[in-house]
Amino acid sequence: MYDIEKIKATRELLKCSVEKSRKLGVEISERSWRLESCEQRLDFLSVALRDLSCKCTLYKMSTHDIDRVIGPASSVVNIFDVICGFETSLSNDDVSEDVFAYVTTVKRMEEALGLLTDNCKLVVSWLDTGSCCDSSLYVRKVNKCLSIVRGLQGTEERFRSKGGVLMIALDKVEVEYASMLRGIAPFSVALPDVIRNVQRVVERLGVNGRVEKCMSVYVEVRGLNVRKALEGFDLDYLEEISLTEFDSVLSVEHYIDQWDKQLEFVVKYLLDTEHRLCVEVFRKATFKDRCMECFARVAVQSGIHSFIKFGNTITKGKKEAIKLLKLLDMFGSLNKLRSDFNRLFSGRACGEIQTQTRDLIKKVVNGICEIFWELSLQVELQRPTSPPVDGSVPRLVNFVVEYCNQLLEDEYWSTLIQVVEIHQGWNHESFEKGLLLNEMQNIVTALGLNIGTWAKRHEDASLSYFFLMNNHWYLCKYTRGTKLGELMGNEWLTGHEEFMEYYETLYLKESWEKLPALLNEEGLVLFPGGRAIDRQVVKKKLKEFTEAFDEIYKKQSNWELCDKGLRWRIRQLVLRVVLPPYSSYLEKYASSIEFEVTTTADQRIKYTAKTLGNMITCLFEPKVGKYGNSTKCTELSDMVNNSFVTKQLSSTPAAA
Repeated sequence: MYDIEKIKATRELLKCSVEKSRKLGVEISERSWRLESCEQRLDFLSVALRDLSCKCTLYKMSTHDIDRVIGPASSVVNIFDVICGFETSLSNDDVSEDVFAYVTTVKRMEEALGLLTDNCKLVVSWLDTGSCCDSSLYVRKVNKCLSIVRGLQGTEERFRSKGGVLMIALDKVEVEYASMLRGIAPFSVALPDVIRNVQRVVERLGVNGRVEKCMSVYVEVRGLNVRKALEGFDLDYLEEISLTEFDSVLSVEHYIDQWDKQLEFVVKYLLDTEHRLCVEVFRKATFKDRCMECFARVAVQSGIHSFIKFGNTITKGKKEAIKLLKLLDMFGSLNKLRSDFNRLFSGRACGEIQTQTRDLIKKVVNGICEIFWELSLQVELQRPTSPPVDGSVPRLVNFVVEYCNQLLEDEYWSTLIQVVEIHQGWNHESFEKGLLLNEMQNIVTALGLNIGTWAKRHEDASLSYFFLMNNHWYLCKYTRGTKLGELMGNEWLTGHEEFMEYYETLYLKESWEKLPALLNEEGLVLFPGGRAIDRQVVKKKLKEFTEAFDEIYKKQSNWELCDKGLRWRIRQLVLRVVLPPYSSYLEKYASSIEFEVTTTADQRIKYTAKTLGNMITCLFEPKVGKYGNSTKCTELSDMVNNSFVTKQLSSTPAAA
């Protein structure tokens, strides 16, 4: 079975080979007939020219006249013979095997055809003059020569017409041209030999009226290469994303970072390589002044317009602080690529790209300045809002401090200075760096006024003081040693530190410092000078203390302090205020009532000193993630006991 299939396949192969051989034989026969016909005509022309020379001598024509016709006529014979050789080479040779040799042959054929045409014109003009002789035989031979030369005179036109030898050869060169361009990979520098061959091909196509075709092939091939090079990138977002003035850029923040990296890659690497290749390819072409048209069209294929469109989309988003940072990022990216843009997209051919880029930069600069000069106003507009009910640092305070520090970083700050200077120049206004520093201070000042206004909205005085203490600590702690702290100055930092201690004192006085007074010894002794203790008064005072403690603890158990250090400090101060008098009271009087209290639950002592200490050390914890990882409330509870408290509180700074 296998042998039969193999025989069938072999038979089909032989049939195909026979058919190809038959067609080749027909083609060879046709070419042989053409060559034989040309040879016969040339032989006749040679004989006729010799006879013509004899006749000219017989009729006593001048030697000068003879030479004028014989020379060009002989050239016609020789040139046509050369052309036939070129025709054979161009028809049989494979252009891809040796591009240089093939293109050289094309060039030589063009030159030979030009010489043939010129010489035929000369011969025809002189033969026309000689046809006036009386000899009828002579006239017939001259007319025969004229017929042959005129036929040869149309050789160039036939070769250049559709289906002609030269046109077929140029078509083959054009195909090889596309193949060579396709073989030059993106980001790579083509070998000098490859570039030279492409230049020769471009030159030949150009002088043969194929300028537009040459350019379109270049754009098609290199544009396809560029698109393939970008296939690994997800560029759909450039066209798909849209924003209005009410949409936040937060929703597309990650795309902006992606845009930055991809734009740099496309311009500095992909288009830079394509630009250098385009300049090299068309450097020697007769139409080299149009090479930037090709590059501009290739650049469009890379999606450069889509990158610019995405930038314009971002500028349309809502005016907000985060947008300012993203616009600064975009300006930094565009500014970093400025020299590349100027070099790659110069000239009229890239005029549209230039215009769109300038328009984008203008929108980015205007957007940055509009948002920056309104930042303090935006902070002020938050003043009517309500403060956090837990006395914590408002998100706006946290955001503004971090935001200002970020804005003052060297990269952002230098970019902002550059942008504002450009904007002032556009408006013919003088630029002063101090204007920006003053505006940054205005933002922080507006934030301080917000904090004071928010504190007044707390009806509970202790919560108001707690809130102010918390926020002044935050401003002092989280700006010291930062760019913002340097800008605001040491006096500003010291002022917040003093305010924090002041409100700390008021907070303790308004809340925890009221508890010790409930454990005074007034009314505990039954008889003057006696040692008997009124147990009911002891229990009453403990109950009042416990109820007051529970009320404060319940109210403040949800309050939050922003910083681990501040939490430790305030807990220590509360422990110092509450625990020593409570421990002392229990030490003196608990035994007298414990002996009596044995059955009823509501008569037992609710808290031991250690329990009370453990509860206090768990106060003011923030919610997880609000200011970072919350501190475990057990960090102090295991160490709290009467002896520890007595020892530690002796070294704790006084609240005042």
